[in-house]
Amino acid sequence: MVNAFYLSLGVLIVLLWLIGERWSLIKGSTKRFLREAGIKRVLTLSVLHSYFYGRWTNQYINLFLNRVMPNIGRRGRKWFANRYHGKVLTHEQAEAVFTISKEIHLREIEHVIPYPIARDFLLKTPLEIAVYECGCRHARRDHCEPTQVCLVIGQPFVDFVLEHNPRSSRKITKEEALEILREEHERGHLHSAWFKDACLDRFYSICNCCKCCCGGIEAMVKYGTPMMASSGYVAFVDKEACRACGVCVEACPFEALFLEENGVSLIWERCIGCGVCVARCKFDAISLVRDETKGEPLDVRIL
Repeated sequence: MVNAFYLSLGVLIVLLWLIGERWSLIKGSTKRFLREAGIKRVLTLSVLHSYFYGRWTNQYINLFLNRVMPNIGRRGRKWFANRYHGKVLTHEQAEAVFTISKEIHLREIEHVIPYPIARDFLLKTPLEIAVYECGCRHARRDHCEPTQVCLVIGQPFVDFVLEHNPRSSRKITKEEALEILREEHERGHLHSAWFKDACLDRFYSICNCCKCCCGGIEAMVKYGTPMMASSGYVAFVDKEACRACGVCVEACPFEALFLEENGVSLIWERCIGCGVCVARCKFDAISLVRDETKGEPLDVRIL
């Protein structure tokens, strides 16, 4: 019964698509997205989901963070995390995405993105980038500024965002993208690469996340849902250099640091190697060290 419903809905979507093609009712970026998605996706709800997510991102994320996430339970959150998840990047790794000079297409990178779906990583040169309003920040009553900090990367995502959300997005150069990364890094925000099944099962954006607004961080800290994979690094505290000021403890998005009499200590299992603490420490007492048990880094310079 359920399969018949989905099949009927899929057929209806195809018919509407064909009518739209005939009457030019569908925007060009939507047509390109549908063509890349292919007939298999068009016959399922995933394409409809993709459209709503990309077309009304702020409303979608607002609904999920404030209505869905608190009420779906542990299993529901885990199901969602498998279809919408991020990989934490160090500042250097995030910068490398925008400075790479050759095309990269990585498929089924289970050792880097340990999730069952949405693991393709594609970068084409010249790299096309759009900056977009952060749905997580807009979902909060008192949110961080600026809000235009999400970096959408590659086609058909860039054109889709620009065409459907012209007031909240704009095309930028890689130099402008690097400047946004630098400014967000200086604000104490972390970088993360995001993958979603609604976005053709592959990488589509780099977000700059603050602990007070980010839905992915909230899901991990508040609900124990693994929305973000570790960068592959972990923080190391030099107790001799540490002045026990507590700045890094306050800055840590994942509550992985705590203050003791002899300085700051680390809760290893909570640390996912974002590097925020490293950037905030004025005494150079913290560094990131490679930890193979935390997974492989998403470093395009190596991959």
